[in-house]
Amino acid sequence: MLDRMMLSNRATDIRRRLGEDSDSPIDVFALVHSIDGLTLVLYPLGGSISGVCLKTDASVVIAVNSGMSYGRQRFTLAHELYHYYFDEGATSTICPVGFGNKTDEEKEADMFASYLLMPQAALYRKIQEAKHSAKERLTAADVVMLEQHFGVSRQAMLVRLQKDNEMCAADAQEMQQHVMLSAARLGYDISLYKPTPDDKNRRTYGHYIRQAENLLQADVVSTGKYEQWLLEAFRDDVVFGDDSDGGEVVD
Repeated sequence: MLDRMMLSNRATDIRRRLGEDSDSPIDVFALVHSIDGLTLVLYPLGGSISGVCLKTDASVVIAVNSGMSYGRQRFTLAHELYHYYFDEGATSTICPVGFGNKTDEEKEADMFASYLLMPQAALYRKIQEAKHSAKERLTAADVVMLEQHFGVSRQAMLVRLQKDNEMCAADAQEMQQHVMLSAARLGYDISLYKPTPDDKNRRTYGHYIRQAENLLQADVVSTGKYEQWLLEAFRDDVVFGDDSDGGEVVD
């Protein structure tokens, strides 16, 4: 298994490849749209699978379990990017939920995802800011601030803090309770801790949609076939329009 420094370096390299600096919080869902040949699928995959990566010579499909919290989905997508970029021997990978009882490859992907979303230097600085006034231990409010800043789930944050020796197991166990309430009481938006709404939890983005559009514009396929493909990809919003937000606003 690769050491943590190597995985941190790999995360930094992918950040740069995707046009990001080495420290700032990232919108990983937006970044994958810049990857040629990659199709992203959001789908409720049940309680045991967090994500899937399927690779062929022509394209790649990454599926993320939209039934998990948004913070967990962000971590899952970062995890699947490790399989996309570095797991050269595998053509298909199904990733289980949870952080324990995993293969070395899955552990590497988890650590890579942690570094991609929470770069070591950036996380260290935020921890030091939280520990001002000679405070020795991170409080629940500190943890909420950190997970909101980096856009990760409570579990992902607590696992990382323990690995960095910033929190003991007993404190982490206590902070696994009342996650949404703890954030709400501090004035934060709690969408990070919720799954994708039912009306948007089945969606396809990226390469598949662009290819369908290209074939339509080139008159290779009919409008009917194009719309069929989009409906099969859960993009009825493209076929029928989406007025759920009261229409388009230009500002």
